[in-house]
Amino acid sequence: MAAHRVTSSIDAFKEAALHCPLPAAVELIGEKWAFLILRGALNGLQHFEEFQAGLGIARNILSDRLGKLVAGGILERTPDPSDRRKVVYALTAKGEGLLPVLLALRQWGEEWGCGEAQVVLVDHRDRKPIRRICVQAHDGRELELHDLTWIDREDSGEMPLKTAAE
Repeated sequence: MAAHRVTSSIDAFKEAALHCPLPAAVELIGEKWAFLILRGALNGLQHFEEFQAGLGIARNILSDRLGKLVAGGILERTPDPSDRRKVVYALTAKGEGLLPVLLALRQWGEEWGCGEAQVVLVDHRDRKPIRRICVQAHDGRELELHDLTWIDREDSGEMPLKTAAE
């Protein structure tokens, strides 16, 4: 009987994995240059030349990654109103939604020895460092892995997540 439960659990895990949005998200933004371009955009870089100079990235790689981020709806590409020969790359709402992802990854890197940044992100209003990104319960409690479990959306009593079309 126990073997049947394990097989059933593995089957449920496999089914959930096939419908998980994580692989598609990683495919879109999951490489070094994409993250650095996003970091640049979050810090106000807008023009191809700014990204190229600020990141030290080869022009062909930058062009390819910008194209993918535009195609993925992370950045939008519009003519520069002050110089029609230039293009402005700006974050979409979808791109701005990646801020907590980038901050969490940066904080993880600092905590686990991948380097320590010389600049710190602060609240513009009071110039105090932001809190560590964490997983929180609906009531604001900080949660750890052992506090979490997966359930079917239909069993949760929650409204489904919005789709991209909504």
